[in-house]
Amino acid sequence: MDVAVVLNPRAGHGTDDGLPRTIAELYAELGREATVFVAAQGMDLPANAKTAVAAGCRMLVAAGGDGTVREVAQAAVEQQLPLGVLPLGTLNHFARELKLPLDMREAVRMTAQGAVRRVDVGEVNGHLFLNNASIGVYPRVVELRHRYERGGLGKWIAALWASLAVLRRRPFVAARILAEGETVVRRTPFIFVGNNEYRMLGLRGVHRTSLEDGVLAVYAMRASRRTSLLRLAWEVLTRTADQVEELDRFRAREITVETRRSRLPVALDGEVRMLRSPLQFRIRPLALQVMTSTVAPTQDQRR
Repeated sequence: MDVAVVLNPRAGHGTDDGLPRTIAELYAELGREATVFVAAQGMDLPANAKTAVAAGCRMLVAAGGDGTVREVAQAAVEQQLPLGVLPLGTLNHFARELKLPLDMREAVRMTAQGAVRRVDVGEVNGHLFLNNASIGVYPRVVELRHRYERGGLGKWIAALWASLAVLRRRPFVAARILAEGETVVRRTPFIFVGNNEYRMLGLRGVHRTSLEDGVLAVYAMRASRRTSLLRLAWEVLTRTADQVEELDRFRAREITVETRRSRLPVALDGEVRMLRSPLQFRIRPLALQVMTSTVAPTQDQRR
């Protein structure tokens, strides 16, 4: 098998029933043979990726949003296969930060004719993440948002109601963070771990300047009450991260987060998984081969 495309039919606003055939035809126009695996209800992505690997594909392609890309990337890293990305999600953070085309035809061309670039991935308890992982408020919002969506609400309205519902409770977690020999104990609404450092620019958004620096960037907010949480959230939205005094920041290759709970929800690139505590995070430098238009320098070339 040449190219194996794992398609999530639930990505973004839903996919066209004819999309699998369209994708295969676009690859055929470029002289590549593609087999499209449609994940039933979007829930069997890992199984589809493993089936594609077992069939002997030379490249894995993730067709979906960030959560889909993460699931397929796990198999690509394990099997040392190049990963292509067809961004079909709502936000497509990973594709945007690598400046991958969002147009379907151009995205297919990139995966078929682009260059292989190696980038870092993060890992927590054996699970990869390409963008970030977080505990606290955000995983709870995601879980509740999915519940509201199943009830018929649109994605953004569901996200708003979920956020308000979580903030009405006591969205705090007691955690001990161990990083590079430093230990910090916090009662915090969230701990955010980025695959490389994020630049938070207030209302202008967040982005990473590199996916090859070989570090985890850890952000933990200090807040003790809902009112202070709302105030700090406003500061993060309107100012840069460096201007928010109540935000702890660390850079490390490995970190451990201990909590009182034996299991807790963790958001990995927007998808929630229940993981056991303690959470063991590490960076895996240049572990993922991804098809892009440019090849970033290797670790040896950067030295």
